[in-house]
Amino acid sequence: MSKFDPQNAQNLVEIEKQFAVVAVEQAQLIISVKTYWNLLASVKPRELRLTKIDDEIFEDVSAAFPDMVKEPYTGLIKVDENMMKNEDGKVKWRDFISKCVLNILISQIPYMTTIIPRYEEKVKDYNFGSLIRVNANDEYSQDNTIFVTRMQFYAIEIARNRLGLNDEIHVKAKQEIEAEKAEKAKEKEKAEKKRKKGSS
Repeated sequence: MSKFDPQNAQNLVEIEKQFAVVAVEQAQLIISVKTYWNLLASVKPRELRLTKIDDEIFEDVSAAFPDMVKEPYTGLIKVDENMMKNEDGKVKWRDFISKCVLNILISQIPYMTTIIPRYEEKVKDYNFGSLIRVNANDEYSQDNTIFVTRMQFYAIEIARNRLGLNDEIHVKAKQEIEAEKAEKAKEKEKAEKKRKKGSS
């Protein structure tokens, strides 16, 4: 078996396309994480709306996973990836996400009925991937992040917000962003002084 030599490797269009797709997906996840972190910093979690149907999602989560939304909220404070991704967990989450509803199109004659997954038409990209914090009391990091579907992210984070489990991280995120702003202002002031000193 020969060794791969990157200096002499050909640029294959298909491989480059695959790398581009992965890079864009990773960038979108990073943007999503940063956007959610900024939301947590700027809006009190109990007042934060992640979708137009947060109430419905919270009700559905409460019905599908009643132990998750009962004190002491262990499954929400610290998400157990194994419980989510073992066979039983996969079935429960798959049922939660893809539970179908009957859609009767009464505007059609004869009446048409279709069966659609409950969130397909209500939540954009409901089955795409997202990153979620494992521990609600810690910020996003390599060790505190797992990959889940967008609906799992919404279900868990909406429940955390409603039950006050993100209140602590809200304060932490707000302090971090304020510190970042202060540091940028300090750097800008320093650069301005340097510019003025250089122009005189």
